[in-house]
Amino acid sequence: MPLRQASAAAGMIAGYAADAWFGDPRRGHPVALFGTAAGQLERRWWADSKPRGAAYATVCAGSAAVLGLAARQASRHRPGVRFVLTAAATWVVLGGRGLAAEGEKMAQLLESGELPAARQRLSHLCARDATGLGAAELTRAATESIAENTSDAVVAPLLWGAVAGVPGLLGYRAVNTLDAMVGYRSPRHRNFGWFAARTDDWANLVPSRAGAMLTAAVAPLAGGRAREAWRTWRRDGGAHPSPNAGQVEAAFAGALGIRLGGTNTYHGEVERRGSLGDGRPPAARDLRRAVRLSRLTGAAALVLAAAISFAGNRSVKGPLRESESLKDPFTVSGKKGTR
Repeated sequence: MPLRQASAAAGMIAGYAADAWFGDPRRGHPVALFGTAAGQLERRWWADSKPRGAAYATVCAGSAAVLGLAARQASRHRPGVRFVLTAAATWVVLGGRGLAAEGEKMAQLLESGELPAARQRLSHLCARDATGLGAAELTRAATESIAENTSDAVVAPLLWGAVAGVPGLLGYRAVNTLDAMVGYRSPRHRNFGWFAARTDDWANLVPSRAGAMLTAAVAPLAGGRAREAWRTWRRDGGAHPSPNAGQVEAAFAGALGIRLGGTNTYHGEVERRGSLGDGRPPAARDLRRAVRLSRLTGAAALVLAAAISFAGNRSVKGPLRESESLKDPFTVSGKKGTR
């Protein structure tokens, strides 16, 4: 296996391992720094305008992608550097360990009956208004967030890294972060955040569906049912108002034999969702099962992404070798073997 072909795939594997082992960097997290810079730019650039918001999102996400392009160009002929840069980028954009830790913490609080603490903790997983939510609704909210973020924070960045390398990793995380910042349908962001939200929808169209399929595939390893996960995904995935969030949420609901969906409140806006799954409402023990399913789905996504990355690099390297032979002046001039 030529080193240049394997460096990107190996870098993603190493970055995934770093996230699983160390979690997010504790200080100076690049995604947090990006969010701070984007927030400062928003305060200066904001207007109740879709074109203004589109320009803002393009500049922010484009800057991240350009940084990735520069990194890829700098490591073009240096497999070791490509490996290190890909590993570092993968580590900082993934959120698998942090997601699992938050799910476990929520399960612990709910099992202990510490509802006020659980309401506060929910903000670590999603922006849903937790005021007055009981144990059942808190459990549902956390389970839905685990499912959705398995796609957003693990599956999608890995697949974008597989097809586009470091620019894909950084560009996707920038788009997803902007959606979390300005993509809500609040009065302030209804127009300004429209482009960021639609771009995030587009970027997750394929990953969310791949995440649902992977969830069904690994469901038996988490004590779930693959056939029910597939059936529920195909039937209920479109019942969610988001074109993507319902895909993995429905697959999780089917795999775990529970029912998700309902009425939620975000930033004062009430959102009524369809029902996902035919089972009972989720309990705290189901939240722990969802964490395990999330980890298994992420691992399956890593295998898929590494395979895509290696196959893609190999298909590119072959034609390059042929083109390099055409650069031989003696071959091109028809005088090979003469001087």
